[in-house]
Amino acid sequence: MTNSKTKNGAKTAAHTAAHTAAHAAETAMKNGSEAFKSGFEKVVESYDHFFGYSRETVEACVKAANVAGRGVETLHNELYTYSRRSVEDSISTAKAVLGSKSVHEAFELQTDFVKSAFDAYVGEMTKLSQIAFSTAKDAMGPLQGRVQAWVDVVESARAA
Repeated sequence: MTNSKTKNGAKTAAHTAAHTAAHAAETAMKNGSEAFKSGFEKVVESYDHFFGYSRETVEACVKAANVAGRGVETLHNELYTYSRRSVEDSISTAKAVLGSKSVHEAFELQTDFVKSAFDAYVGEMTKLSQIAFSTAKDAMGPLQGRVQAWVDVVESARAA
């Protein structure tokens, strides 16, 4: 009987050891699976943040480009109008100078033209500078928050 008890005890011990090993393997697989799932979810979440940042950055760049395009168009139109007006004024003054009755009258016409042309030039450069500054400021508006958004994306990825 002792032999039979020893065999039964050995079987029970082997069965208990096998059961414990199976339980440990099952627990390890379950923990590994949960860790993999959690890690995968964090990676997907990080990608979502990154792609969301990228999409929003592209939208901001498109808005900024549209603003800049309108600003360049405004500058172009303003320069065209100024140039046309300047040429017309030059032709008109040249005709007046050529039709003047005296050298003194021609000199006065030319002097008045130079003063008005200089004032027009200064006024136009001031206007163009204001348009350019305003356009640059407005174009940068959509892009201003993108640097902080990138910092937020990187920090959230590091925290995950």
